[in-house]
Amino acid sequence: MKKKLILAAAGVFSIFALAACSGGSQDIATMKGGTISVDDFYNQVKSNQQSQQTVQQMIIFKVFDQKYGKDVSDKDVQAQFDETKKNIESQGGVFADQLKQAGLTEKSYKEQIKQGLAYKAGIKAHIKIDDKDLKAAWETFHPEVEAQIIQVATEDEAKEIKKQLNDGGDFAKIAKDKSTDEATKKDGGKIKFDSQTETVAEPVKTAAFKLKDGEVSEPIQATDSTGYQSTFTIVKMVKNKEKGNDMAPYKKELKKIAETTKQNDQEFIQKVTSEVLTAANVKIKDKAFDQVLAGLVETKDSAKKDKKESSSKEKESKSSDSEKSKDSSSKTEESSK
Repeated sequence: MKKKLILAAAGVFSIFALAACSGGSQDIATMKGGTISVDDFYNQVKSNQQSQQTVQQMIIFKVFDQKYGKDVSDKDVQAQFDETKKNIESQGGVFADQLKQAGLTEKSYKEQIKQGLAYKAGIKAHIKIDDKDLKAAWETFHPEVEAQIIQVATEDEAKEIKKQLNDGGDFAKIAKDKSTDEATKKDGGKIKFDSQTETVAEPVKTAAFKLKDGEVSEPIQATDSTGYQSTFTIVKMVKNKEKGNDMAPYKKELKKIAETTKQNDQEFIQKVTSEVLTAANVKIKDKAFDQVLAGLVETKDSAKKDKKESSSKEKESKSSDSEKSKDSSSKTEESSK
């Protein structure tokens, strides 16, 4: 599934590239009594939702690339390109075929990668972390711990392993023999993780952080990476560390957590995107796409509307407060009578 999704958006881009390059003069197909031209095709697809979303994405990426593309190095682009190729080939796919199916070459795909990285760079450039953000990150933060884990597929098997451990069984040996976690089993289940580690399920982390050194948990149920299959994990805490009450020693980690939170905040992302697009003064020339940036670009009319709505709400609030005050005064007078 992953290898299909990586290049999914690329195919639609070729529709608009084809229309732009041909100027509508190219025939796609001919038959007795008629033809289907690029213009015919373009007029057929330009109003559908996927095309609208694709044009919106193209505009956003183009604007961000022009402003923040300088912050993306060739090394960054090549690293993501190589990772994509590796992921596709590790799943049995042929990278060159995937590019061809998406209407891409290695060069054009790297251009898309660069635009995507420029977008991320633009969002990151607007992030400013304050004490409030650090305190929010501190709430869920836990320092790195050292532990051992045994992961199995069924609750019955986990309970049996727990019984063996209670009877003096060797945790590392059982992990090597029984654990289904390929990343840790060879090393007797040894693992290090903190509150931000994504390779350890949240229920496992939550339970583990409550353990004292040397303590072994009950089987912990969690959902695996597919989102459908449950796993059962037993954790032995080797070295736990309380975070204490002082944030200072962990300021670097907290800042990183706060930055990641911002980068995943859809409201923040939309706000930054709107600001950058508005500053770029984007003009839509094709009426079929005149609403493609609705809600993203602030115009004079939308600014006036927002100001008017804000003023109206303020008046309503003041009026409501005034009515409450009069009502309270009236009740007081009645009470005194």
